[in-house]
Amino acid sequence: MRIGLIAGPWYPIPPAGYGGTELVVDALARGFTRAGHEVLLAAAADSTCPVDRLPGMRSSEPDLVGFTSSELSHVVNAYAGMDGMVDLVHDHTLAGPLYRGRPEGLPVVTTIHSELTPSFAAVYGAAARDTTLIAISRSQVSSALADRVTAIIPHGMEVAGVPVGHGQGGYACFLGRMCPDKGVVEAIRVAQLAGIPVRIAAKMREPAEVQYYHDVVEPLEGPDVEFLGEVGGAEKYKLLGEAIALLNPIQWMEPFGLVMIEAMATGTPVVATPMGSAPEIVDNGVSGYLASSPEDLAGLLVRAADLDRRAVRTQAEDRFSTERMVDAHLALYARLTGLPEDPNEELRTAGTGPGGNSRSRR
Repeated sequence: MRIGLIAGPWYPIPPAGYGGTELVVDALARGFTRAGHEVLLAAAADSTCPVDRLPGMRSSEPDLVGFTSSELSHVVNAYAGMDGMVDLVHDHTLAGPLYRGRPEGLPVVTTIHSELTPSFAAVYGAAARDTTLIAISRSQVSSALADRVTAIIPHGMEVAGVPVGHGQGGYACFLGRMCPDKGVVEAIRVAQLAGIPVRIAAKMREPAEVQYYHDVVEPLEGPDVEFLGEVGGAEKYKLLGEAIALLNPIQWMEPFGLVMIEAMATGTPVVATPMGSAPEIVDNGVSGYLASSPEDLAGLLVRAADLDRRAVRTQAEDRFSTERMVDAHLALYARLTGLPEDPNEELRTAGTGPGGNSRSRR
């Protein structure tokens, strides 16, 4: 199968630092390639994902995040370049599923990466006319578009490549964006109630994030509240692996918290609020704890140190691996294209006459 992947224009694949959707696209591209399929990635020109990339794309534009013209022009170039080159496109942008200039007859799939607020639900509802929708958690579609979503496929990651940490750093950590929705202030409060130091790693690039930090978070810093800035790669997994627990007291209906499975991959339990996808990710009492109040979360943070870190890691391996995510996507693609999930089967049946597969590899 020849699979086209379209990522957004604003960050490279994989991202140099903080990234959610970008990490998922990178994992899918690598996973499809390992499974024997051909991948063509339309992404920022400074991407380093080791698959074939569509030429002629612009370099990443982090200063233009959210600008419609930036995303639309990126989408136009992506579909023009993929015309005749792929059997199916999996589009991870918002604008792409609404673009009517894409090649006729080309199956297009999109993943809903956002909370389905009324405005986003309207966009994806319109897209569903000729685009297959994938959700990333049950909670994401519990009140909108459940009848328009073809599959629910939770995110996965390269768990095997993440070292298991010892959890002996003597601190809790917070990892996310510098904004109220992610619960950074609540994380500080919980850690203080538990009497445990907290280290905060957060993306802080956009003006609103910078202002929130200076106005709200910076005044709370002290000997037991340390702001590290943005971290990625090995530094991120070291931070997570040495932590007693990841504090993730989110304050919104997050459709999927990738940071939770990143922590679990290091063996670090998650202490979170039961909002959005958290109850679908955290096995309460096994891979972490869920509670609503800061006081309850503080007590659970203390108890998290006694959880079996190997069991936490096993949860990540069994439920959130790249292989599981890739297999689920390939099964869906096969249904949409009529091509087999296994490329070896495709090669065996191609060109074998009337009883063979009518669409050979090109």
